[in-house]
Amino acid sequence: MEESLYSVPLSELIENFKLENLTPEIKTDNILIKDINVNRPALQLAGFFDYFDSERIQIIGNVENAYMHQMSLDRQHDVMNRLMEYKIPCIIFCRGLDVPDIILNAARLASVPVLRTDKATSAFMSEAIRYMRHQLAPRISLHGVLVDVYGEGVLIMGESGIGKSETALELIKRGHRLVSDDVVEIKKISEDTLVGTAPEITRHLIELRGIGIVDVRSLYGFASVRTEANIDLVIKLMEWDKDLDFDRLGLEEQYTEILGINVVSHNIPIRPGRNLALICEAAAVNNRQKKMGYNAAKELYNRVTNNMKKHAEEAESAMGPDDDSDGHDAVLPDLSDGQ
Repeated sequence: MEESLYSVPLSELIENFKLENLTPEIKTDNILIKDINVNRPALQLAGFFDYFDSERIQIIGNVENAYMHQMSLDRQHDVMNRLMEYKIPCIIFCRGLDVPDIILNAARLASVPVLRTDKATSAFMSEAIRYMRHQLAPRISLHGVLVDVYGEGVLIMGESGIGKSETALELIKRGHRLVSDDVVEIKKISEDTLVGTAPEITRHLIELRGIGIVDVRSLYGFASVRTEANIDLVIKLMEWDKDLDFDRLGLEEQYTEILGINVVSHNIPIRPGRNLALICEAAAVNNRQKKMGYNAAKELYNRVTNNMKKHAEEAESAMGPDDDSDGHDAVLPDLSDGQ
């Protein structure tokens, strides 16, 4: 069972998927869904309840519905009562199927909501799992600024007052989009995907020291903001220190671990006159190139290596064979006797 530390009220699921509630007398606000996956109770309808994941949403499709109609009324009553004993969160009928009164009565007695949707079973299951995975994902809040730069989610981090928000504002002026300033809420929605968003209270706002709070959406329009974005790159702004060794070639990737996922990371030294927005743009495009199979640092390394190999072969060719004119090995005189 894939459980989460978080939960979603069933009422929120009903509202999001526009589900028809066939048992409106049962309150759904206090029913919490904690399991990401869903279950089609085909084996349970056949009477097999070993390893039954009762905390999952139970979905009835054409197959389960047809099987139930082949049962006798007594058998339907026994199976449904046993199913309801497990305190399942709800039963959802897909394809607009008619729900037998036996199921509705058993559900009301056990206070289990019965819902219905017109969507196909497989399509609804996929959408429900995606939605639950997003809502119940592990999460963390980090201090930083998240900006969408050419489709790459760039998380800008650094000490307070180092210039993160100012860099983000310059990127917005250059046509990129703000996701969050100051605090970024990050969710791990899969084993290799992190999604960042802004807290509701600070959404679309930027704090600029000396000016105050700026509403980016009001100043630059709806095209300047995004609700969420994947985190593809981390840029750490650092004070310039001549004793620190900053990467100049980029042959070896550096990473920042967030929720167990390694994200490509760059340490950018701050000095007067450096255009941080331009550097962030270049880093985002370069990261995108690498994901598409082109690495400029490796290309330079290959050019240098091939050039050295070429010069070495030319030098070896210019020296010629190490032998005499008649084809026999040259014999050096023995100078041991002083000649």
